[in-house]
Amino acid sequence: METIFKEIIQIMHNDYAGCNDKRGCDRPEHFLKMIKGDAQLSKKEFKEIVEEYLLDFNDQHIHFIMENAEDEKPKSRGFKVRRYGDRLYVTEVDSEDRLQPKMSFVSIGGYSIPELKDRHHRLLNENHAERENWAPILMLYSEGEIADENESWTLQFNQYEKKPYVPTYSVEERDGVAFITMTDFANPDAIVKLVEENKQLLDMTDKWIIDVRVNYGGSDSSFHPFIPYLVPEEGIELADPENTMLFNCTEASASRILSELDEVLASTKGEQGQWFLNVFKREWERNRGKGFVEFDFGDIVGDTFVKGSKHPSSVIVLADVFCGSSGDSFVEGVKKSSKVTVIGRATMGLNDYANLVTARWNEGFELMYPSSRLSRIDKRQGMTGVGIAPHVYIPWTPEHIVEDIDVKKAFELLTRNRIMAN
Repeated sequence: METIFKEIIQIMHNDYAGCNDKRGCDRPEHFLKMIKGDAQLSKKEFKEIVEEYLLDFNDQHIHFIMENAEDEKPKSRGFKVRRYGDRLYVTEVDSEDRLQPKMSFVSIGGYSIPELKDRHHRLLNENHAERENWAPILMLYSEGEIADENESWTLQFNQYEKKPYVPTYSVEERDGVAFITMTDFANPDAIVKLVEENKQLLDMTDKWIIDVRVNYGGSDSSFHPFIPYLVPEEGIELADPENTMLFNCTEASASRILSELDEVLASTKGEQGQWFLNVFKREWERNRGKGFVEFDFGDIVGDTFVKGSKHPSSVIVLADVFCGSSGDSFVEGVKKSSKVTVIGRATMGLNDYANLVTARWNEGFELMYPSSRLSRIDKRQGMTGVGIAPHVYIPWTPEHIVEDIDVKKAFELLTRNRIMAN
């Protein structure tokens, strides 16, 4: 484990895209002493130390993963919460049948919610309650106090096997509006199929709502089939000449990513997806060992001034903090279109450092780290901690749990646009 930790330090100091920007921010010796000083360190304890070390880099695009044995499958408390004021409101329930949505915790483990916020400020590390992720904090405590107008009671937490994620790619008609949901951009073939199978509805429907409030990212190439619909006829410039992306093409990262790309290419059937991946692979091969370079994506991107179609005439994009990575890219790109109104809350904001590479160890550990950085960081215009802001901000409140306020607002805006057009 000491050897693995030293290799992680080496990666973060040399291969990570933020290695120069964040030089000196970490405390490797502090955490190395913790590992050296415990001969009985378990894998789980080692993982926790590494995760604590990685917090110093303030980058939610860094992940340290432990492959789980049969008895170590990912666990959860069986419900999700979101903070509003001094309470944690239950927003979703899956395995924990003693709870219902909109119940609220006033304390966890004997600490009030404000006290917990102070105790775990490094983990939360956000500028607004609605952006905070409380899931890992719930796992640190055994009970929580629930209170309403009439009574309060203590819930002893159970630990449940985390339910596997199942992506959603769907198109349906709702009151004359095409309602599109995409919970990730990880499967370009599935999204091409989504567009092809629903082409008649998409072509005939003049008002759209696209829900990416939950979108776990993937590849920017996946959402390209939607771009012609979302851009106005006169066209827009999608590229920002003031903002370049530089890849840290170390030999180690190139070796890791190229083997990954071969695996992804073997499982990608769509011609467009394969084309993008092959260009990406070519650039890594061409630049391996060169350090920070700008990739040549000219044959993919071509002319970055893109013309669109007349229909749909109005599109509402629903966003929230659970939309990140390629989800950030999607929202940021379509936000430039005069057809599109983004409503909800700012996205997660992961893309200052992106394009993840994975280092793996035989002991079952994986470190996923960004290999690219955006030049706008140098102008202090990054998205870390702030995300991509919507055109229309809708604060999150507990009322969102019982009524979809965002969708209601989206239909109001589309109706208003229809009246104004008439």
